[in-house]
Amino acid sequence: MDELPTILDVEASGFGRGSYPIEIGYSAGDGALFCALIRPEPDWLHWDERAEALHGIHRELLRRHGKPARWMAEQLNTRLRGQTVFCDGWGHDYSWISRLYDAVAMRPGFKLDDLRRLLTEGEAQRWKSVTEAVRARQQLQRHRASSDARVLQLALGEVKAGVGC
Repeated sequence: MDELPTILDVEASGFGRGSYPIEIGYSAGDGALFCALIRPEPDWLHWDERAEALHGIHRELLRRHGKPARWMAEQLNTRLRGQTVFCDGWGHDYSWISRLYDAVAMRPGFKLDDLRRLLTEGEAQRWKSVTEAVRARQQLQRHRASSDARVLQLALGEVKAGVGC
């Protein structure tokens, strides 16, 4: 791969029905990062403390520092317009992105696709170990959307380069 694709990651209020995005971040093809918290919409009530334990984002933090859902949707459309953007949890991430855009009566200006579609069978077998090695090297202190997206992007580059064979 000459240039790595943009990788997006979503942190959410939980994992099941009623969950919604609380942070969206991405790592662009040139390595530039974007990340922002999202203030929950009035009807976004679901909260799973297990998810909070994983990402470390508290509801009060969202109330104080979260951006409005419309702002986030507009930012993503402006920054990602026309791109195919990849994620590693397509089933969840797609539903959370849809929830964001539905809340503000907008449509995404980009396509979200599954990162696994970029991997051959052999690369997919190495994916987990390479991703864990990249995460360890990055020495991340927190589980957040943009840093997670960067780890996935770096891991993709290493897998494609044959690292971890």
